[in-house]
Amino acid sequence: MWMNRQMMIFLFTGLGLFANPVAADELGKKIAMQGNGKGATACIACHGVDGGGQAQAGFPRLAGLNENYLLKQMESFTSGARQNPIMAPVAKALSKNEMTAVASYFARLPIPGGSSPSPADKALLKKGEHLAKNGNWDKNIPACFACHGPQAYGVGEHFPALAGQPTSYISQQIQAWKSGQRKNDPNQLMQGVAERLSEAETMAVSAYLASLPASRQ
Repeated sequence: MWMNRQMMIFLFTGLGLFANPVAADELGKKIAMQGNGKGATACIACHGVDGGGQAQAGFPRLAGLNENYLLKQMESFTSGARQNPIMAPVAKALSKNEMTAVASYFARLPIPGGSSPSPADKALLKKGEHLAKNGNWDKNIPACFACHGPQAYGVGEHFPALAGQPTSYISQQIQAWKSGQRKNDPNQLMQGVAERLSEAETMAVSAYLASLPASRQ
């Protein structure tokens, strides 16, 4: 009976599963606010106290994103499937248990209100809207909404919310797909799309998606 109980404790803690959701939330909040004291700095330093990100610096919103998506990204930073000089050392300093707690914490946060996207040229937004809604099938580029959902609110762990993310962040990620710095997409779908997007299309669709109101996944 003692062995069974010890095994259960190991399974719930060693594999990132929590028997006590309150404890998990407290751990996630502590790491977000203070770091873990083992190399992972506080998440709020870049992503804000409310998880809303920093548009000017190109740091994305984490609040309200899909929990499994957030966990997958931290694992990708650790494995090198997604390369980033800031996030890689942070993710590598987190245990699976801590990653799970942080992902859960940010996924539960409400979408910050009161933020407004940077103004963009109307012609640029119109071009971006066409790409987001219709794609460019002459170049085999599907609509963003086809995978990321209506209004780019996100679909599951593979297709994150893009609406309301900073223009610079969205364009940076497209460039990362192009260069191979990011390769954690299913069936290399985004890599193929990014490679076919021109610089002008990248700027247009990034500006349009950033102009959309953010929502929970």
